[in-house]
Amino acid sequence: SWEALERAGIRPDSLGESSTGVYMGAMTSDYGHQGHDLDALDGYTSTGYASSVVSGRVSYTLGLQGPAVTVDTACSSSLVALHLATTALRQGECELALVGGVTVMNTPALFVEFSRLKGMAADGRCKSFSARADGAGWSEGAGVLVLKPLSAAERDGDRVLAVIRGSAVNQDGRSQGLTAPNGPSQQRVVQAAIEASRLSPDDIDAIEAHGTGTSLGDPIEAGALAEVFGPGRAGDRPVYLGSSKSNIGHAQAAAGVIGVMKMVLALQHETLPRTLYAEEPSAHVEWEDSGLELLTEARPWVREGARVRRAGVSSFGLSGTNAHLVLEEAPAVEPAAAETADGPVVPGGVFPVVVSGQSEEALRAQAGRWADWLAEHPDVRLADVAVTAARHRTHFESRASVVAADVAGLVGALEAVAAGGSHDA
Repeated sequence: SWEALERAGIRPDSLGESSTGVYMGAMTSDYGHQGHDLDALDGYTSTGYASSVVSGRVSYTLGLQGPAVTVDTACSSSLVALHLATTALRQGECELALVGGVTVMNTPALFVEFSRLKGMAADGRCKSFSARADGAGWSEGAGVLVLKPLSAAERDGDRVLAVIRGSAVNQDGRSQGLTAPNGPSQQRVVQAAIEASRLSPDDIDAIEAHGTGTSLGDPIEAGALAEVFGPGRAGDRPVYLGSSKSNIGHAQAAAGVIGVMKMVLALQHETLPRTLYAEEPSAHVEWEDSGLELLTEARPWVREGARVRRAGVSSFGLSGTNAHLVLEEAPAVEPAAAETADGPVVPGGVFPVVVSGQSEEALRAQAGRWADWLAEHPDVRLADVAVTAARHRTHFESRASVVAADVAGLVGALEAVAAGGSHDA
């Protein structure tokens, strides 16, 4: 959460007593009461593994006074959390929101359980929509987004990565089984999200699917999407289908937010990435006239004049709770008058960069991380680094003031601080 705020240009220490909300998806933890030893209960065990504390501790640490909600709808948890957060922002319940999800596995229990259910892929890979799909491959993950009303972000001069156009949540209800996917419900939640976005299916370019990689679930999901996007879809403009689970596995409560991050990056890089293990698409899906095309290779996704690029993100929970979100590219921003083709007009050529930490050790570690990053990004503008360090990072007690005229000089100075050198390099 701290890193998400800093990447958004917001100093975490500036949010104390603000109405910032925290909405986090987290499933049942396998920490538990180890051995149920009552003598080991020390007064901290309950808060140590209570899911409510996942969001509450973030709010406590940062001093936030907006809603703090932990959502558990199994694998759709983080996308449901995102839906709740956007609703709260629109209703004025909070002015900023930290939204995401996390799953950490401490024991092999989930692997054993799903192996006995015959729901695990033998090689641990999610082969989404593939003819070789044979079960889930579990992974861990954590992801956090910073959400803000678009008008407020534009007012504050924030860099907007993408816009959440609309979202929807529903439930399977009484279907063929508690944990079995339900096609009609999936179809309804996708349609509801598109309607909430005041769009039509023709406005969507791609779908980041749930795509667990099972021979039962994937065809049901593809069939539901075909019901939404197939009718009337031009043959030369299919909806491109993929799933990040093929790349990094099924991160469970974090899967939804990871799917959103993937599509934000796809917008930034103007590329829809390839879905792995899908060289031969599933024969259980009627691909012809479905309006869908599996991303068996990366495809360009560039701006097309006035047409806005949009993608849907799906996430379906084991408990039957489904979520879908429509994401679109951020509005184009006109360059500021003070900028030239080579960047902003700034006086002088030497810039001070402030690095800080909560201790001397933390300061040196931070300086080392900055030096490593800058060495890998030699083309970054030194003025941007200086402004970010001064205005968008929390200033702790242990500080180093580094002055440099170019990135190479800054890297050398930071490396000196990391090695325990002068704080005024």
